Amino acid sequence: MYKRVLLKLSGEALAAPDNAFNPELLKSLAEEMKEVLAMGVQVGIVVGGGNIIRGKFASQLGLPRVQADKMGMLGTLINALAIQGALEINGVPAYVQSAVEVPRAADVADARKAIQHLEAGEVVIFGGGTGNPYFSTDSGAALRACEIGAEVILMAKNGVDGVYTADPKKDPTAVKYDHLTYKEVLDKQLGVIDLTAASMCQENNVGAIVFNMNDIANISRACMGENIGTLITGGE
Repeated sequence: MYKRVLLKLSGEALAAPDNAFNPELLKSLAEEMKEVLAMGVQVGIVVGGGNIIRGKFASQLGLPRVQADKMGMLGTLINALAIQGALEINGVPAYVQSAVEVPRAADVADARKAIQHLEAGEVVIFGGGTGNPYFSTDSGAALRACEIGAEVILMAKNGVDGVYTADPKKDPTAVKYDHLTYKEVLDKQLGVIDLTAASMCQENNVGAIVFNMNDIANISRACMGENIGTLITGGE
Protein backbone atom coordinates (compact mmCIF):
# COMPACT_ATOMS: atom_id res chain seq x y z
CA MET A 1 0.00 0.00 0.00
CA TYR A 2 1.24 3.48 -0.82
CA LYS A 3 1.52 5.97 2.03
CA ARG A 4 1.19 9.19 0.04
CA VAL A 5 -0.18 9.61 -3.49
CA LEU A 6 -0.96 12.42 -5.92
CA LEU A 7 -4.20 11.93 -7.84
CA LYS A 8 -4.20 13.69 -11.20
CA LEU A 9 -7.68 14.36 -12.61
CA SER A 10 -8.58 15.89 -15.94
CA GLY A 11 -11.13 18.67 -15.90
CA GLU A 12 -13.19 16.70 -18.41
CA ALA A 13 -13.53 13.89 -15.85
CA LEU A 14 -15.63 16.21 -13.68
CA ALA A 15 -18.04 17.20 -16.44
CA ALA A 16 -21.54 16.06 -17.29
CA PRO A 17 -22.80 16.07 -20.90
CA ASP A 18 -24.69 19.32 -20.38
CA ASN A 19 -22.77 20.89 -17.51
CA ALA A 20 -19.23 21.68 -16.40
CA PHE A 21 -19.76 19.49 -13.34
CA ASN A 22 -21.28 16.07 -12.72
CA PRO A 23 -22.77 16.06 -9.19
CA GLU A 24 -22.85 12.26 -9.02
CA LEU A 25 -19.20 12.01 -9.99
CA LEU A 26 -18.21 14.57 -7.36
CA LYS A 27 -20.15 12.66 -4.70
CA SER A 28 -18.60 9.35 -5.78
CA LEU A 29 -15.15 10.94 -5.64
CA ALA A 30 -15.85 12.14 -2.10
CA GLU A 31 -16.94 8.67 -0.99
CA GLU A 32 -13.84 7.15 -2.58
CA MET A 33 -11.58 9.67 -0.84
CA LYS A 34 -13.24 8.71 2.43
CA GLU A 35 -12.27 5.07 1.79
CA VAL A 36 -8.71 5.96 0.86
CA LEU A 37 -8.18 8.12 3.95
CA ALA A 38 -9.59 5.34 6.13
CA MET A 39 -6.86 3.08 4.72
CA GLY A 40 -4.25 5.49 6.06
CA VAL A 41 -3.22 6.85 2.66
CA GLN A 42 -2.46 10.57 2.33
CA VAL A 43 -3.87 12.13 -0.85
CA GLY A 44 -3.05 15.22 -2.84
CA ILE A 45 -5.08 16.10 -5.94
CA VAL A 46 -4.13 18.08 -9.03
CA VAL A 47 -6.98 18.83 -11.42
CA GLY A 48 -7.05 20.23 -14.94
CA GLY A 49 -9.43 22.86 -16.27
CA GLY A 50 -10.61 21.35 -19.56
CA ASN A 51 -14.28 21.29 -18.54
CA ILE A 52 -14.17 25.09 -18.29
CA ILE A 53 -11.58 26.26 -20.80
CA ARG A 54 -8.85 24.59 -22.82
CA GLY A 55 -5.77 26.47 -23.95
CA LYS A 56 -6.18 25.23 -27.52
CA PHE A 57 -9.75 26.55 -27.69
CA ALA A 58 -8.72 29.93 -26.31
CA SER A 59 -5.94 30.08 -28.89
CA GLN A 60 -8.50 29.44 -31.63
CA LEU A 61 -10.23 32.61 -30.48
CA GLY A 62 -7.10 34.48 -31.43
CA LEU A 63 -5.86 34.95 -27.87
CA PRO A 64 -2.12 34.86 -27.13
CA ARG A 65 -0.83 31.61 -25.62
CA VAL A 66 0.06 33.30 -22.34
CA GLN A 67 -3.47 34.65 -21.89
CA ALA A 68 -4.99 31.28 -22.81
CA ASP A 69 -2.81 29.49 -20.27
CA LYS A 70 -3.73 32.00 -17.56
CA MET A 71 -7.40 31.34 -18.25
CA GLY A 72 -6.72 27.62 -17.96
CA MET A 73 -4.97 28.09 -14.62
CA LEU A 74 -8.00 29.92 -13.23
CA GLY A 75 -10.20 27.11 -14.55
CA THR A 76 -8.20 24.59 -12.53
CA LEU A 77 -8.73 26.68 -9.40
CA ILE A 78 -12.49 26.68 -9.97
CA ASN A 79 -12.33 22.89 -10.22
CA ALA A 80 -10.19 22.62 -7.08
CA LEU A 81 -12.78 24.60 -5.13
CA ALA A 82 -15.58 22.43 -6.54
CA ILE A 83 -13.80 19.28 -5.38
CA GLN A 84 -13.12 20.80 -1.97
CA GLY A 85 -16.80 21.66 -1.56
CA ALA A 86 -17.91 18.19 -2.66
CA LEU A 87 -15.50 16.52 -0.25
CA GLU A 88 -16.39 18.68 2.73
CA ILE A 89 -20.14 18.38 2.26
CA ASN A 90 -19.65 14.60 2.36
CA GLY A 91 -17.58 14.66 5.53
CA VAL A 92 -14.08 14.57 4.00
CA PRO A 93 -11.69 17.29 5.24
CA ALA A 94 -10.10 19.14 2.33
CA TYR A 95 -7.70 22.02 1.86
CA VAL A 96 -6.93 24.02 -1.31
CA GLN A 97 -3.69 25.65 -2.36
CA SER A 98 -3.21 27.67 -5.52
CA ALA A 99 -0.14 28.51 -7.58
CA VAL A 100 -2.03 31.62 -8.70
CA GLU A 101 -2.43 34.06 -5.83
CA VAL A 102 -6.12 34.45 -5.04
CA PRO A 103 -6.00 35.03 -1.27
CA ARG A 104 -9.77 35.14 -0.74
CA ALA A 105 -10.16 31.74 -2.40
CA ALA A 106 -7.13 29.66 -1.44
CA ASP A 107 -3.75 29.72 0.25
CA VAL A 108 -0.68 30.16 -1.93
CA ALA A 109 1.01 26.86 -2.79
CA ASP A 110 3.43 25.93 -0.02
CA ALA A 111 4.86 22.40 0.15
CA ARG A 112 5.56 22.40 3.88
CA LYS A 113 2.07 23.61 4.74
CA ALA A 114 0.58 21.08 2.31
CA ILE A 115 2.45 18.24 4.03
CA GLN A 116 1.17 19.41 7.42
CA HIS A 117 -2.41 19.20 6.16
CA LEU A 118 -1.77 15.78 4.59
CA GLU A 119 -0.38 14.47 7.86
CA ALA A 120 -3.45 15.86 9.63
CA GLY A 121 -5.65 13.61 7.49
CA GLU A 122 -6.90 16.17 4.98
CA VAL A 123 -7.06 15.84 1.21
CA VAL A 124 -4.93 18.62 -0.26
CA ILE A 125 -6.10 19.97 -3.63
CA PHE A 126 -3.73 21.99 -5.79
CA GLY A 127 -5.14 24.52 -8.26
CA GLY A 128 -3.49 26.96 -10.61
CA GLY A 129 -1.15 24.50 -12.32
CA THR A 130 2.48 25.54 -11.84
CA GLY A 131 1.47 29.22 -11.85
CA ASN A 132 3.28 29.73 -15.15
CA PRO A 133 2.22 29.55 -18.81
CA TYR A 134 3.62 26.91 -21.16
CA PHE A 135 3.35 24.14 -18.56
CA SER A 136 0.78 21.36 -18.77
CA THR A 137 -1.30 19.89 -15.94
CA ASP A 138 1.02 16.86 -16.16
CA SER A 139 3.91 19.12 -15.22
CA GLY A 140 1.87 20.62 -12.40
CA ALA A 141 1.08 17.15 -11.08
CA ALA A 142 4.73 16.08 -11.29
CA LEU A 143 5.86 19.24 -9.49
CA ARG A 144 3.39 18.84 -6.62
CA ALA A 145 4.10 15.11 -6.32
CA CYS A 146 7.82 15.82 -5.96
CA GLU A 147 7.23 18.66 -3.50
CA ILE A 148 5.05 16.64 -1.13
CA GLY A 149 7.09 13.45 -1.46
CA ALA A 150 4.35 11.38 -3.10
CA GLU A 151 5.39 7.87 -4.04
CA VAL A 152 3.22 7.72 -7.14
CA ILE A 153 0.98 9.80 -9.38
CA LEU A 154 -2.41 8.22 -10.00
CA MET A 155 -3.28 9.32 -13.55
CA ALA A 156 -7.05 8.83 -13.82
CA LYS A 157 -8.30 8.55 -17.41
CA ASN A 158 -11.78 8.59 -18.91
CA GLY A 159 -12.60 5.20 -20.41
CA VAL A 160 -8.95 4.17 -20.91
CA ASP A 161 -7.64 1.41 -18.65
CA GLY A 162 -3.93 1.94 -19.26
CA VAL A 163 -1.30 2.74 -21.86
CA TYR A 164 -1.56 0.95 -25.21
CA THR A 165 0.70 0.44 -28.20
CA ALA A 166 -1.82 2.53 -30.17
CA ASP A 167 -5.18 4.20 -29.60
CA PRO A 168 -7.43 1.23 -28.70
CA LYS A 169 -10.49 3.16 -29.89
CA LYS A 170 -9.02 3.36 -33.39
CA ASP A 171 -6.84 0.24 -33.56
CA PRO A 172 -8.43 -3.05 -32.41
CA THR A 173 -4.99 -4.72 -32.44
CA ALA A 174 -3.59 -2.32 -29.82
CA VAL A 175 -2.04 -4.06 -26.83
CA LYS A 176 -1.99 -2.72 -23.28
CA TYR A 177 1.29 -2.36 -21.43
CA ASP A 178 1.38 -3.58 -17.82
CA HIS A 179 4.67 -1.82 -17.10
CA LEU A 180 6.75 0.86 -18.79
CA THR A 181 9.67 3.10 -17.94
CA TYR A 182 9.50 6.84 -18.51
CA LYS A 183 12.21 6.42 -21.14
CA GLU A 184 10.05 3.92 -23.04
CA VAL A 185 7.04 6.23 -22.84
CA LEU A 186 9.06 9.02 -24.42
CA ASP A 187 10.97 6.87 -26.93
CA LYS A 188 7.75 5.26 -28.17
CA GLN A 189 5.97 8.63 -28.21
CA LEU A 190 3.01 7.16 -26.35
CA GLY A 191 1.75 10.60 -25.34
CA VAL A 192 0.54 9.62 -21.89
CA ILE A 193 2.75 12.18 -20.08
CA ASP A 194 4.72 15.14 -21.35
CA LEU A 195 8.51 15.42 -21.49
CA THR A 196 8.88 17.86 -18.59
CA ALA A 197 6.70 15.79 -16.25
CA ALA A 198 8.35 12.50 -17.23
CA SER A 199 11.84 13.89 -16.65
CA MET A 200 10.88 15.32 -13.27
CA CYS A 201 9.28 12.07 -12.11
CA GLN A 202 12.20 9.99 -13.33
CA GLU A 203 14.79 12.17 -11.61
CA ASN A 204 12.87 12.14 -8.32
CA ASN A 205 11.81 8.48 -8.37
CA VAL A 206 8.07 9.16 -8.54
CA GLY A 207 6.11 6.40 -10.30
CA ALA A 208 2.83 6.77 -12.16
CA ILE A 209 -0.19 4.52 -12.61
CA VAL A 210 -2.45 5.11 -15.60
CA PHE A 211 -5.91 3.65 -15.00
CA ASN A 212 -9.59 3.95 -15.86
CA MET A 213 -11.58 6.33 -13.66
CA ASN A 214 -14.92 5.12 -14.98
CA ASP A 215 -14.76 2.66 -12.08
CA ILE A 216 -14.13 5.10 -9.23
CA ALA A 217 -13.06 2.27 -6.90
CA ASN A 218 -9.92 1.93 -9.02
CA ILE A 219 -8.47 4.81 -7.00
CA SER A 220 -8.42 2.78 -3.78
CA ARG A 221 -7.28 -0.31 -5.68
CA ALA A 222 -4.33 1.64 -7.06
CA CYS A 223 -3.50 2.91 -3.57
CA MET A 224 -3.43 -0.68 -2.31
CA GLY A 225 -0.95 -1.62 -5.02
CA GLU A 226 -3.31 -3.82 -7.01
CA ASN A 227 -2.23 -4.56 -10.57
CA ILE A 228 -4.54 -2.24 -12.47
CA GLY A 229 -3.80 -0.12 -15.51
CA THR A 230 -0.19 0.56 -16.50
CA LEU A 231 2.63 1.21 -14.03
CA ILE A 232 5.34 3.65 -15.17
CA THR A 233 8.64 3.77 -13.33
CA GLY A 234 12.15 5.13 -13.77
CA GLY A 235 15.01 3.01 -15.06
CA GLU A 236 16.49 2.31 -18.43
